[in-house]
Amino acid sequence: MGPLGPLRSRSDRANRQALQPLNVGTVLAGGRSIERQMKDRGAQMDAILTKGQQRYAAVLRVAVGGIFLAAGVQKAFLSVKAFSAAGFLQNATGGTPLLTTPVEGVIYNPTHGFWVALGANTAIMPVVNWLVVFGEIAIGAALILGLATRFAALMGTLMMAFFLLAAWDFQHGLVNEHLAYTLITGFIGYIGAGRYYGLDALVEKIQFVRQAPQLRYVLG
Repeated sequence: MGPLGPLRSRSDRANRQALQPLNVGTVLAGGRSIERQMKDRGAQMDAILTKGQQRYAAVLRVAVGGIFLAAGVQKAFLSVKAFSAAGFLQNATGGTPLLTTPVEGVIYNPTHGFWVALGANTAIMPVVNWLVVFGEIAIGAALILGLATRFAALMGTLMMAFFLLAAWDFQHGLVNEHLAYTLITGFIGYIGAGRYYGLDALVEKIQFVRQAPQLRYVLG
């Protein structure tokens, strides 16, 4: 055998292996392995929180959901006048300075002009008003039920972040009501609190959902 014989034989074996038909069982096993890994990750997250902590997470989720739902229901059904955010956007978005008394007539909010222009836009404001009311009711109901919790928490976090920017109220410090709700709602989505005594724990067991791992970013 010449000096290239061993190299040539190894190359021939590699080519024959590459040309062999795909083993369907191996592919299916690989798919099951990926699904098992997804389950293991969920199990690891469950293992991080004790049963008591899971109950606290569920209580926190329901409580925050109740706050969103109550705000939406009050605007939609319990107000004497139809809800409109135009007055707030045009007259209450001047903001306050950090830890000092605001001076009358001074604008502290760098985004003030945007909110004033938005509040004066009669074509867009009906949509904004509807989104606020519907968003609060939908987010609240989803958090209470623990259904599509991560998506609901993300929408709630964005809504509270917009409220934070619009109000720009830092007279009593950086941590105000809107920032607190923003962080808490984001935390609920981060830990996937819907899997604790929520409907997401049941939805994630549906075969269609198990076959679409990307839905884990919406549920939980």
